[in-house]
Amino acid sequence: MIEYFIGVDGGGTGTRVRLADAGGTELAQAHSGPSGLAHGIASAWNNIGDAVGKAFAQAGIAQPPLTAVAIGLGLAGVHNKLWAAQFIAADPGYGALRLETDGYTTLTGAHCGEPGTIVAIGTGSVGQALLPGGEQREVGGWGFPAGDEASGGWIGLRAVNHIEQVMDGRKPASAFAQALIDACGGGRDAIQVWLGQATQTSYAQLAPIVFNHAALDATARGLLVDAGVEVAAIAHALDPSGTLPLALCGGLGAPLRAYLPFALLARSRAPRGDAASGALRMIEMHVNQPTERL
Repeated sequence: MIEYFIGVDGGGTGTRVRLADAGGTELAQAHSGPSGLAHGIASAWNNIGDAVGKAFAQAGIAQPPLTAVAIGLGLAGVHNKLWAAQFIAADPGYGALRLETDGYTTLTGAHCGEPGTIVAIGTGSVGQALLPGGEQREVGGWGFPAGDEASGGWIGLRAVNHIEQVMDGRKPASAFAQALIDACGGGRDAIQVWLGQATQTSYAQLAPIVFNHAALDATARGLLVDAGVEVAAIAHALDPSGTLPLALCGGLGAPLRAYLPFALLARSRAPRGDAASGALRMIEMHVNQPTERL
């Protein structure tokens, strides 16, 4: 018998969970390390388990057997069907499980299961739409480094290319460039080592430097304006008519608002819920109304 529901939002930077009882009353939230599938299946499950344990502890509840817990997960990397199958096969024993992309659960949370569109921008990026007839549409989500336009990883990758040109003398030095150089090791040899080890998360961790310098540095500001253009392109491909409600989600959704084309900014709104709440809603529906799909 299911006694508790867990909703999981897992990406390249961290894992966020929401815990609810069998009646749907939310009891606690918790965070842990990344659980995007690109980081490895075992690592993803370990960080999810850590976040789940923290949520029960915050609620003051002794963690029950996993068979009494239903878990809904929206994870980065689920587009890779092999990774998704391996992840499900490694299920440690939850009473019920449903796995979807983080874009799907972000969409569900942002509009509470109603028609609308989202552009989710964090370590990675993806656009999702739920049309009035129930059809779903997805744009982007191809993954780093080939895709994930406007994301933290995409911004960081472009920022690193800029400092390579600065260090070569192809672009002028600046306080912005120096801050990036320092963050990547401080010199050419150290940066080469950094590049050899860098992941999407590593690049995304440079994005705050870009935001911090955008007010005074034209290059930093230009990177964010370019990101805004990419967000607009994703939104237009999702809903060419521009009639569905649009929410900008993820850790960079709010910071990027200042760099969006005006027409897009004017019709966007704050999400009604986050991806973890969408995952929670998804697993509750899966258990209580198994024939329905949000």
